[in-house]
Amino acid sequence: MLDNLGTSLKNTLKKIANAVFVNERLIEELIKDIQRALLQADVNVQLVFDLSKLIRERALNEKPPQGVSQREHLVTIVYEELIKFFGEEKKGIELTKKKPFKIMMVGLFGNGKTTTTGKLAKYYTQRGKKVALVGLDVHRPAAAKQLQQLANTLKIPAYVEPKEKNALKIWKKHEKEFKQYDLLIIDTAGRDALSEDLIEEIETIHQAVKADENLLVISADIGQAAMTQAEQFHKSCGITGVIVTKLDGTAKGGGSISACAATKAPIKFIGVGEKLEDLEAFNPTGFVGRLLGMGDIEALLEKAKASLDVGKAEDLSKRMLKGDFNFIDLYEQLQSMNKMGPLNKIMDMIPGFGKMNIPKDMLNVQEDKLKVWKFIMDSCTKKELEDPELLTRTRIERIAKGAGVQVKDVRELLKQYRQSKKMMKMMKGKNPEKLMQKMGKMKMK
Repeated sequence: MLDNLGTSLKNTLKKIANAVFVNERLIEELIKDIQRALLQADVNVQLVFDLSKLIRERALNEKPPQGVSQREHLVTIVYEELIKFFGEEKKGIELTKKKPFKIMMVGLFGNGKTTTTGKLAKYYTQRGKKVALVGLDVHRPAAAKQLQQLANTLKIPAYVEPKEKNALKIWKKHEKEFKQYDLLIIDTAGRDALSEDLIEEIETIHQAVKADENLLVISADIGQAAMTQAEQFHKSCGITGVIVTKLDGTAKGGGSISACAATKAPIKFIGVGEKLEDLEAFNPTGFVGRLLGMGDIEALLEKAKASLDVGKAEDLSKRMLKGDFNFIDLYEQLQSMNKMGPLNKIMDMIPGFGKMNIPKDMLNVQEDKLKVWKFIMDSCTKKELEDPELLTRTRIERIAKGAGVQVKDVRELLKQYRQSKKMMKMMKGKNPEKLMQKMGKMKMK
C-alpha cells in the first residue's frame, strides 16, 4: 500500500516541480491525480472529495509567503492537508508511572491480534520497560501456545493457562504477581464477527482488568469496513485507540487508516511488516512525509535508537559521509543498516531519498547474502579489501574458489560496492550531514 500510494503521490509532486506556471489547469490536474491515487488505495469517496475541496480552495485563494514560490506553496498545501486527513497528531502511548500499566488488545479473529501483542511487547522492551504478556484468549486452541512462543522469543514472561477455559480465573490466579511489571499486555479472544457474546466477554474482562488502554487491532486489508468495526467496538468496549496491521501488503490500507481517522478512533500504532520489530507509533507527519518522498527523520532515529549503540551510530555516520570506503566499510555499513530493518524502508525515511532512483536490488540485501559476502571478503588479500577496484577477472576467479562460492557472487558484491559508492556521492548532493550527526550523537536508551 505504501509503495503504490507513495509512487502515485510522488509522481503528482513531480508534475508540480516540472511545471513552468502554477495555474488553475495545473491545480485541477493535480487534484485529479490525488483523487485517483487515494481512490485506488480504497479511501472513502466522500473523504477524497472533502480533501480535494480543501486543497482546491487553498491552492486558488492563498498567496505564498514572501520568498516562497507558487510551486513550493502548492506542495506545502498538499503536504499539510494530507497530514490533517490522516490525523495530524502523533499517537503511540506514553506509559505513566503507574505499575503495572495495562494495555488490553481486542479485535476480530484473523486480524493479527496475538502477533501484534508480541510486537507491542518488543516495542516497549526495547525502551527499557519490564513487560509481561497475559493470555486471556481461552477459545482459540493455539492462542496460549502462540503467545508463549512470542514471550520466549522476547525473553519475557507470559501468563497462560492452556487448559483453563475461564479467562477471569486466569487473571485472578496471577493478579498479585503483576505488580512487579511496568507493563502488562493482555491478549483477549476474537471472533469471526462482532457478536453479542464477544462484546459481553470483553466488557466482563475489562471490568476485572481495568485496562489503561483498550486497543482495537484491525487488519488493513478490510479497507473501508474498518469504519464500522471501529465505531461498534468503540461504542461497546470503550476503545481508546487502534492498531492497523498488515499495511505493507494491501492496497486497502488507505481505506482502513482514513476510516479510523473519520470515526475519531485514534490510530496509535501501525504494523508495517511481518517481523516483531515492524511496529511504529503512528505519526501522520512522518507517514505523509514517506508517501511524498520527503522522509521521516523521527522514525529513522527511533529505529536507530532501538538497533544501534553509540559507537556503531558514530562509525556509520563517518563512513557514510566519507563516500570513499572499501569492502570492509561496505560490509559493516550494510550490517548496521540491516539491524534497523529493510534498507528500502530506511531510505524512505531519509529526506529526499524517497524521490531518488536507487536500484531495488541494492536495497534488498538479506542477512544470508551478507554471510556469503563475508566469506568472499575472507578470501581477499589486504590490498583487495582496501581497494576493490583491483579485482580483475583472474583475481575474482581466485577469490570465488577460495570462498567456495560462484564467480557471479563476487561480481555481485563488486556491483554493490560500486552502487554504494555512487549513492554516497548522491547523498553529498542531498546534504544529509545533519541527519547523520544526529544519529552519531544521540543518546541510546
